[in-house]
Order: sequence, then C-alpha cells, then structure tokens
Amino acid sequence: MPAAAPALRYRIAVADLNAHLYEVTLSIDRPAADQVVSLPVWIPGSYLVREFARNLEGAPKAAQGRRNVAVTQRDKASWRIAAKAGQPLVVRYVVCAFDNSVRTAWLDRFRGFFNGTSVCLRVEGQDDAPCHIEIVPPALPEGDAPWELATALRPVKTDRRGFGTYQAADYDEVADSPVEMGAFWSAEFDVLGVPHRFVVAGAPPSFDGDKLIADTRAICETQMRFWHKDDPGLPPLPAGEKPVEGPASSAKAKRSPKARATARHPAPHDRYVFMLNATDDGYGGLEHRHSTALICTRRDLPRRGAAKQPEGYTTLLGLISHEYFHTWNVKRLRPAEFARYDYTRENYTRLLWFFEGFTSYYDDLLLRRAGCIDDATYLKLLNKTINQVQQTPGGAVQSVADASFDAWIRYYRPDEQTPNMTVSYYTKGALVALCLDLTLRREGKGSLDEVMRRLWRESEGGPIDEAAIAAALESVGGRAYVSELGRWANGTAELPLRELLAVHGVAVHDDPAQLAQALGLRVDESGVTVKVKMVLRGSAAEKAGFAAGDEWLAVEAATRSAKAAEGWRIGKLDDIALNLGDAKKCVALVARDRRLLRMTLTLPGSGSARTWRLGTADAKGIREWLTGA
Repeated sequence: MPAAAPALRYRIAVADLNAHLYEVTLSIDRPAADQVVSLPVWIPGSYLVREFARNLEGAPKAAQGRRNVAVTQRDKASWRIAAKAGQPLVVRYVVCAFDNSVRTAWLDRFRGFFNGTSVCLRVEGQDDAPCHIEIVPPALPEGDAPWELATALRPVKTDRRGFGTYQAADYDEVADSPVEMGAFWSAEFDVLGVPHRFVVAGAPPSFDGDKLIADTRAICETQMRFWHKDDPGLPPLPAGEKPVEGPASSAKAKRSPKARATARHPAPHDRYVFMLNATDDGYGGLEHRHSTALICTRRDLPRRGAAKQPEGYTTLLGLISHEYFHTWNVKRLRPAEFARYDYTRENYTRLLWFFEGFTSYYDDLLLRRAGCIDDATYLKLLNKTINQVQQTPGGAVQSVADASFDAWIRYYRPDEQTPNMTVSYYTKGALVALCLDLTLRREGKGSLDEVMRRLWRESEGGPIDEAAIAAALESVGGRAYVSELGRWANGTAELPLRELLAVHGVAVHDDPAQLAQALGLRVDESGVTVKVKMVLRGSAAEKAGFAAGDEWLAVEAATRSAKAAEGWRIGKLDDIALNLGDAKKCVALVARDRRLLRMTLTLPGSGSARTWRLGTADAKGIREWLTGA
C-alpha cells in the first residue's frame, strides 16, 4: 500500500558547521487554532529528564503564508502559536548540537548526528500523523571528504549518498530513528534474510572492519535463533553448516543473493542499522526499533593483523549484543507503562530490572553462544558483575524493582552516596535473571530462554507487566515463582548465587579483596595523593571518619609510645603496606576543605574481606548452561 500523504514535513539543514547549528523547518498542513508545539524532555531508553529545549537558539518563528504568526512560550519545552486552524503553518528554529553522546545531537566539520527528540518539534494533537523528513547535505570546506548519511528511516527520494527525503509513520518513529552523517566507514550484511548495515565514524587506519562485521553477524544470528527457535518461519541452517559455535569468520558475513531473496524470517524488524561513533574516550549505547547508536573508544576497535584483539573489543561486542537484544526486549516486548510514551515528563516503571537487567544477562551469554568468547572469558565477565553487586551496600537498602522506579533520580544522577543508597538494575537485574535461569535448569523443567520466548509469543511482542513474567515462569517451570520474585526483585534478600553456580559446574573461590574494597573506599590514585571518591556504608573507612572529597596525604603508625610516630606520604593505597608493614591500625592524615584531620583507621586483616573468583568445576555442567542445551 502507498504511504499516507505526510501531514508534517521536517527539513533539517546545516546552518553553520563551526557554530554547531542545525536549521529546522517544520511544515504543518492542517494546524489547530493556537497550535502547540514542544520538544520532548527525555528520550526513551535513557531515563533522565534532559531538557532538550535548552539547545534551541532563540524561540521558534512561525508564518502562515506571508503573515508572521506570534509564538508564545508556555513552559520550558512548549510554545503556543497563534495560528488559524486549517491553514498551512511553517515553523522555523535553530538547534545547537554539541553533545557527542548517543542521546542528543552533534555537529562539527567531521560528523553530524541527531535524534528526533533533539531536533524535531512535536505537533500536539498530531502524534499519529505521517511525517516526511528531508535532510539536506551540508556545504563542506574545500578538500573535505564528502559526507554520507545512514538511518533506519524509510527513504522516499534520496541521492546515492543517502541525503534527501525519508518517511515516518508517526512522531514515535521520528523520535526513534537517529541519523548519522559524515565520511564514515560503512558495510552491509544480511542476517537470515534481514538486511543490516554497520557504519563507524572516527575509525583509525588499523580498524579491521571484516572482523567487526563477522562477529556482529554471528551475534545477530544467534539472537534471532534465540528468540525464534521454535518458529517455522526461521530459515534452517544451510546444508553442512553447524549452529554458530567458535570464532566467527568473515567468510560467513554474507549469504548469497539467492539465500537473501528466498529466506523467510519471523524477526520483528525488516532492516537494521548500527551507528558507532569511535572517539578518544567514550562508551555507551541507545536502542531503537530498527537501529542503535553506539559510542566506544578507538582503542577498543578490532585491529587488522593483531594476534590478540584489545580487551575492550569484548566490551564493545557486549554492547552490540546488549543493544541488539533490545530489538525484542524493551522496544517491542516492553513495560505496560510504556505502551505509549509521554514525552513531556518522566515515565515510571518498576520493571527495568527485567528489561535492562535480563538484557544485561543475555548480552554476554549470547556472546558465548555466538562463539565470540570462550567459557573462561564469560565466567570472567560474570565474575565482574557479581563482585560489583556484592560491593554495593545499597543492595541491602533498596530492591532492584524500587531502583527501577527511581532511575530518574538515582541511576542517571549518581553522586558519592549512590552505592550506599541504591543498586544498579542492570547488574542486579542480570543476577536475578541468572538465578532464575539456573533454578529452572536445576529443577529440570526448562530454562529462562523458554520463558523469554513464551513472553514474546503470548504478548505478541507487546506490553507486559510483572504478572505476565510470573505467569510465564510458572508455565515453563511447573510451579509458582512468586516467592523468588518477591525476595530477589522486590526485596533485598541475598541471591543464592554460590549454591546455584556450584550445581551448574562453576567453582567459587574466595580471594583476598583489594585494599580499597577492604577499607570500603573508592579512590582516585592518579595524582600525588589519594583522593577519596566514595565511602561505603558500614566500612572501616566510614567508621574512621573518611568522607567523599577527602584528600589522603599520609599515614603514621598508631602507637602508645611517647616517642613520636613515624609518618609517610602516600600516593597510592599500596604505599600503606609498604611503609607500615603488618600494622593493625594507623593514623590517617587527611585534608578536607584545606583543614588537616587525623583519623585512627583499623586496617583490614588478611581474611577480613574477600572477593569472588569463578572457575570451572564441571565442564559438562557449564557447557549445558552456556550453550543453551
């Protein structure tokens, strides 16, 4: 069927590269009388009110025909236009784009990027109206490489570099379709018949694009087969080809044109675009229905000819896996509260532990199943997550469901007291998923994989609530799991990690903790002194009187002798043992607001604080879990 005629048209052009300005023209065919327009205050997937309207340079200007129309600001993010009903209205405004993250907008002479929530005004009352978005190629300095454009929006009329007009079904699709522009690296590949594209801005000459595409394709295919394992529309593996297992090879990065043409697939998306911005220092991602925006450091990209890839490359693959899993889990299967977004205020849910936490569980697990990492690497990643949660006192204060609800004021606005007051719904949610998965497997009735697929089928890829999660667990496991959900997700009970891991062949070793952890400190040791960033609740450091912001200058041996104690300057925590040996106590000399303080600190003994180290006890037990058998 032909697309509906657009009622709203956006024209986005570069006003000034050096000033980082986009010029936007919004044409409204059938405005209401006194039409209200607004910019969203948040972007779905990032739960913080970010006030995108603060990036408008001046107020919007409006006209109907040759008549200028008055524009009055109503509040921080909306304007009332004194328009006549039914007469075409044109609104013009300028947006400053200088936030090099995945959440807002960016523009300089090397790269352009934007989300619709940052540059496209909402026309109130017309959220469901079809839209056209025209993106104009910029005039670049002489000698600069020409720009291309990448987006998951459907093209209407574009040039060979991707500039031109695109269509969106409604404002939600405008808000959910970021645009990347620049002289980027680009590659196309298909996954079980679904076309994919990967673009990388800022890639260095050493970048191995073939490696990135091969691994990404393995991740995507593994996830498609995970979600649609029992669907008759899932294309079978080609004759002689085994399920993805072991390192992906670039030779498998593409299927033949015939395979692409004949493949049928049950996936909810018919196209997908990865947009990766490689910078000197940055990390993160934001999911969308048909795309994702990613950021990583250039040092984390795969390198041609390298005998061993950078450790950060595994982290990057985990990010790719995480955002792609969101294609199903949060963009379609989503909290009931997100059935329709409200762009004017916070949208609350208590289920981010499921939608972000379970995604965090599966991102690394599916890396293992895709063959991108081995068992030892997976256990190392899981070990890191476990230790992060166990070293967060806030987990005993706030449930992960409450942390989900409070994301707007806690997770995205951390301070020095955050680890004492809350817990991450990403990491703790991942461990809740782990415990449910291993419990189901131990009881022999199924696995969390089957729960996820059942939720997908029964909701038809739509909104769900906690009752639906509980029902799916019961349907697969043959009993109610309300008690576990109450204790693990809605309560603060300790998770039975050690017991469940042991049943599945994982050995848990208790190692001595690092001194910072044993003292209950998070510090910065990059300068000439030790700077205290956080003091954990109930710790030896808190009992001694340390506070965030302190500068730890020196230590003295604590002694009852009348003889003056010998003092030592410290630049790192390791200097304490070097200078005091096996002393049980010391006097810490600390500067706070330029005032010198002396604090008596009890030093931890060799067994006073422990940290977990996971290892293999039963290779068969681990393999059945990690491969999804």
